[in-house]
Amino acid sequence: MPQPSESLPLNRSSVQAAHKAIQQYVHYTPVVTSTTLNELASTPQSPAALVDTKDEITEGNHAQALALAARTYGVKAYIVMPTISTPSKIAATKGYGAEVIFSGSTSQEREAVVEAVIKRTGATLVPPYDHPHIILGQGTMALELEKQIKELVESEPSLSVYRPCNAGNGPSSIDDASQDGNVRSCERRAGQLDAVVAPLGGGGMLAGIATALYRTGTRVFGAEPSFEGADDGRRGLEANQRITTVRTLTIADGLRTPVGKINWTVISDKSKVEGIFAVTEEQILSAMGLVIERMKIFIEPSAAVALAVCLYNEEFRKMVEEEGGEEGWDIGVIFSGGNTTLEAVSKMFATGEKRAERAEAKVGREGVRVAENVAG
Repeated sequence: MPQPSESLPLNRSSVQAAHKAIQQYVHYTPVVTSTTLNELASTPQSPAALVDTKDEITEGNHAQALALAARTYGVKAYIVMPTISTPSKIAATKGYGAEVIFSGSTSQEREAVVEAVIKRTGATLVPPYDHPHIILGQGTMALELEKQIKELVESEPSLSVYRPCNAGNGPSSIDDASQDGNVRSCERRAGQLDAVVAPLGGGGMLAGIATALYRTGTRVFGAEPSFEGADDGRRGLEANQRITTVRTLTIADGLRTPVGKINWTVISDKSKVEGIFAVTEEQILSAMGLVIERMKIFIEPSAAVALAVCLYNEEFRKMVEEEGGEEGWDIGVIFSGGNTTLEAVSKMFATGEKRAERAEAKVGREGVRVAENVAG
């Protein structure tokens, strides 16, 4: 890969160029909707409603994508993974033909293993998140989301909280609507999201989405687990500096890594990412359960964090209620992966606090319990 200084600039045009370059290899991922979750997450809810809802219920993606890309081009892939990685992630990566090499628990140990692999094989390092090319590639999902949302709302207008601007006797255009403060539902074009909420680990995905949606009128927010300081992005914004070390055993194992240096330059820019919110382990599991039961979509805990913010984070919900009023917002929520197994998920919900530690990547292959920074 080129040095970051030699890469394309981090802007929407570069994301569009990246999307064009990878178009023939993109696996179509449909935007899905849920009446229940639309009601809960996009409109104001009472505390009682949220309580009832709760009871109803990498290296992972990067490694597998890199392994698949290498296999497609007939190139050998060497993937360095911490020993604490979930068995499902390890198996999937090997399944794409990559050679998996295990490392220790710290970033220094992993970097040492990477250097050894490069020295032995002459391989080129492809970082999991902290590089402009990764950011631009991740940002292409925002372009796909925009396109599909527009198509969905055009075909089924009731999916949006906004009525068409030419409906009834209201203003006939968005320009006319913006001059009339009393007609809030016509202030935006149908099919344009008010906000996108995405999980935050190393930050490649969130930085990419924020880059792609910059100045489009769609606001971007990050979502993190709060367990054992996993919310380094949120805490870093409060401290006005990037937090470089994270040691946590959150069930959202794909988000156990600190935000990367390059990604931090995007994420810490409030004009691009307007805020980062954190949720508890219980809230993550509740959101995950809703997705599995109501939407019939199999996701890992890391993928449920953004929805958990929309459902349970009081600060975020208050903001939506204050700024969205009675109508609320149209919100796009990113489900970032399904790197887990049926056995692991069953144990998460069956055993409560005493969950199966290996299935959740809380112990390594040798049964040793250790907190590690794991790239998302």
